Amino acid sequence: QVQLVESGGGLVQSGESLRLSCAASFSLDFYNIGWFRQTPGKEREEVSCIRSPNSPTDPIEYADSVKDRFTISRDNEKKIVYLQMDSLKVEDTAVYYCAAGRDWADCSEPKDFGSWGQGTQVTVSS
Repeated sequence: QVQLVESGGGLVQSGESLRLSCAASFSLDFYNIGWFRQTPGKEREEVSCIRSPNSPTDPIEYADSVKDRFTISRDNEKKIVYLQMDSLKVEDTAVYYCAAGRDWADCSEPKDFGSWGQGTQVTVSS
């Protein structure tokens, strides 16, 4: 059974850091793993994505809004994908989800990702 479990969310002040973890119940070798976020009334949006080693495209991508502040990484042995979030801003407040899609999944398209975690709340106060 494909399962993803996020952890690491919380309440921080603007400028501080958090590290989110996404633990998978399956090998990450053939999956693109994406981090998405959602706020009430808005659509789920891509934050960052780390592609399968089998993918022919660039291995990592970030949304413009988080570039140079967030870092995605994976530990294939532990089957965990991390999202290090530095210099957090109030506008980063959202529920963050990790998701798994096959290696053809378009990282900007949530519909391409078939397995989702339950989400973890990140709140950044000013």
